[in-house]
Amino acid sequence: MQDRITRIQEDLQALSRLFPLNIVPDHKARIDGYLKTELGELEKTDFKSLSLSDQTDFVLLKHYLSSRLRRSIIQARLDEKTVSLRPFSATVFELEKLRRGLGVIDGKYTAEQLKLISESIAATKKKVEAGMKLDRTVAYRGSRIIEEMKRWLDRWYRYYEGYDPMFTWWVAEPFKKVGTGLDELSNSIKEKLVGIKPGDKDAIVGAPIGREGLVAELESEMIAYNPDELLKIAEKEFAWCDAEMLKASKELGCGDDWKKALEKVKGMYVEPGKQTALIKDLALEAIAFVKNKDLVTVPPLAEETWRMEMMSPERQKVSPFFLGGETIIVSYPTNTMDHEAKMMSMRGNNIHFSRATVQHELIPGHHLQMFMTARHKPYRQLFSTPFWIEGWALYWEMVLWNKGFPMSPENRIGMLFWRMHRCARIIFSLKFHLGEMSPQQCIDFLVDRVGHERATAEGEVRRSFNGDYPPLYQAAYMLGGLQIRGLRQELVDSGKMTEKAFHDQILHENEMPIEFLRSVLRGESPDPAIKPKWRFYPGL
Repeated sequence: MQDRITRIQEDLQALSRLFPLNIVPDHKARIDGYLKTELGELEKTDFKSLSLSDQTDFVLLKHYLSSRLRRSIIQARLDEKTVSLRPFSATVFELEKLRRGLGVIDGKYTAEQLKLISESIAATKKKVEAGMKLDRTVAYRGSRIIEEMKRWLDRWYRYYEGYDPMFTWWVAEPFKKVGTGLDELSNSIKEKLVGIKPGDKDAIVGAPIGREGLVAELESEMIAYNPDELLKIAEKEFAWCDAEMLKASKELGCGDDWKKALEKVKGMYVEPGKQTALIKDLALEAIAFVKNKDLVTVPPLAEETWRMEMMSPERQKVSPFFLGGETIIVSYPTNTMDHEAKMMSMRGNNIHFSRATVQHELIPGHHLQMFMTARHKPYRQLFSTPFWIEGWALYWEMVLWNKGFPMSPENRIGMLFWRMHRCARIIFSLKFHLGEMSPQQCIDFLVDRVGHERATAEGEVRRSFNGDYPPLYQAAYMLGGLQIRGLRQELVDSGKMTEKAFHDQILHENEMPIEFLRSVLRGESPDPAIKPKWRFYPGL
């Protein structure tokens, strides 16, 4: 099974490099056909004859192939809605198909095809500016596809340019006209149909996937709850955070006004130039804490090899806080930011918020996690899921809280801010995809309900919806952490495993949906029927 998984992973990477644009029908059919073939071959395996480890890998692979096919179908439905904005797509695809097939190019014929594409682009732009009726999010999706098509055509042109003199002689000018037309069409769609002003690079739109899409994603992640139930879980966790925040607020002398206490903590930032020293001290503090309490194995090389870099101002618009792994990337203002942006960045990355972030990104969080997964069953990284990746780091925030890591009310407020933020992520991301919240409402929610600086709230929402994160990524932090906490209650709190053995085995088993991890840690054969059943949150 391990060899089969490794082969399939390499095959799919090869096909993705060969077919980089997912909307091309031939390309999509080729990859979907491969998935169906491998799924059919897998079904011929005698499941009962496999070892327990191979049975786990069998179910993981079957689930992966089935989920990828299901997502492909939903993706195709969403892409189909954008066809009216790109009626010239088929002609573009044929040009690329000829190149990839290593066919002989006819310069004159190609110039004529580009002329037809230009005419189609101009006609489409005219319809857009005349008031074409199209959903805003569909239009935004279409504009992004057109921009990718432009990048794709640029690569296509460079393949022939200069190497085929007759191609360049015929095609250079028609190609420039197509490129200009695609840029103008994309800009027109964004301005007229989406509502993005020209030159506004910071607008947040996103593409909601709807209830059907969310249910499919939840099934792919082996989550046995529907979106409405997950919203109830978020509210229950929020209530716990509210109660703890009030306790800390009173200790700080702010009474029931926890936002006043939060403001006090936000003002506890280090001066410019001193953030790196702070992060180093916080990292060493967290490492020493988990080692002294013998909570998880920390290999000496993992402790030695983490590094630090600073985050650019432009990147902070998408990631206003830290990013982690072997390298922790630190957000802090630079001299190029205006005064308001500097203050919001310093307040948003204050001492106590940062203290609750560094251990999430380094040890025992993402750096330790990535160090171990590169060395234990690395082939299972094909089954990557944010519920395992982010859930692990979030779970440690819960463990450290229970172990007394936050020693002062300021420490606790720092950790509670992030716990509240994770609850809010479930709510605003699910409601966005359900069509119940706009990006602006999501920003306002983070400011009002969690206490974000407006700039950091905008960055969080922009990251959630304008980037490449899957729809459930933001919800996965808290929900994945709750899954691991539920598994801990079954195995550690019951005395079946020691705490350290529990943590080490999670890392040694590598990535997978946590319901499958539950079967592994319980020593059970996973169900080849692959339907999520585990209700990990009691009392719902």
